[in-house]
Amino acid sequence: MLSYILGRIFYAAPILIGVNLITFTLFFVVNTPDDMARMQLGIKYVTPEAIEKWKAERGYDKPLLFNQEEKSLRKLTNTILFEKSVSMFVFDFGQADDGRDIAQEIKLRMTPSLAIALPVFILGLIVYITFALLMVFFRATYIDFWGVVLCVALMSVSSLFYIIAGQFLVSKMWHLVPISGYGSELDAGRFLLLPIIIGVVSSIGSNTRWYRTIFLEEMNKEYVRTARAKGLSESIVLFKHVLKNAMIPILTGAVVMVPLLFLGSLLVESFFGIPGLGSYTIDAINSQDFAIVRAMVFLGSILYIMGLILTDISYALADPRIRLI
Repeated sequence: MLSYILGRIFYAAPILIGVNLITFTLFFVVNTPDDMARMQLGIKYVTPEAIEKWKAERGYDKPLLFNQEEKSLRKLTNTILFEKSVSMFVFDFGQADDGRDIAQEIKLRMTPSLAIALPVFILGLIVYITFALLMVFFRATYIDFWGVVLCVALMSVSSLFYIIAGQFLVSKMWHLVPISGYGSELDAGRFLLLPIIIGVVSSIGSNTRWYRTIFLEEMNKEYVRTARAKGLSESIVLFKHVLKNAMIPILTGAVVMVPLLFLGSLLVESFFGIPGLGSYTIDAINSQDFAIVRAMVFLGSILYIMGLILTDISYALADPRIRLI
């Protein structure tokens, strides 16, 4: 098992390096520091002197890959590639345009993001799988038919509708919870309740239909017919055998959600004024803070690769045959 895990980690290392190089190319070769300076300064203040000053303030005035003016290792280390990209591997993200340390901001904002994403993730899995199992158990009946109709209807509505309608009804009309904002410690619960409910409800349609498809596919397999032939009840076949054998696709959908647990929901955090990583990213894009955007892209790639590694490990735990392969 250890060799299996190490093998997956070794596979992930080149991918992460490749993502870092692609990010560097996009931010410093395709979109050069001069282009960044022009976008930040605006047409009115774009002069060669202003551009050079802007680049010097942010460390973008150095050579990209090789510094001929330095000696020995400084030729490689005193470059934009080393200071802005290689340093990310030790989670040194530098400073934002407002002077605040990006790594410290990420640490502070990770907690609000997790406070929303983790309950949505856990409650969502319970609701989606339970609803899907219920429809499969009563397949080809009115419960299954109207369940599918409800799922399709929920899928057809934009997540923005749930956010706006939830804020209008629950917060503005009924005054049950604050419309937006965030509190500290226990007080944060009343601010997070509505975003969590909306996060679960907005994904019921697509996720439930996906799990229903998985379970229906398992129901047609040979081992299910064998279990029925032995006289096992439909509930035992469904909840003991089908659910267990459907764990691989369930784990695929669940573990890949790991990056979102940390990076948060862009729309929910922005509309509800929650100071998480999602709203942090949106604010950085709006203000064209390229240092933050680069850091969030790199952090997202790390979390996504971690999610894939966890997926492989969970596969091996759920099905020992995979370890043998």
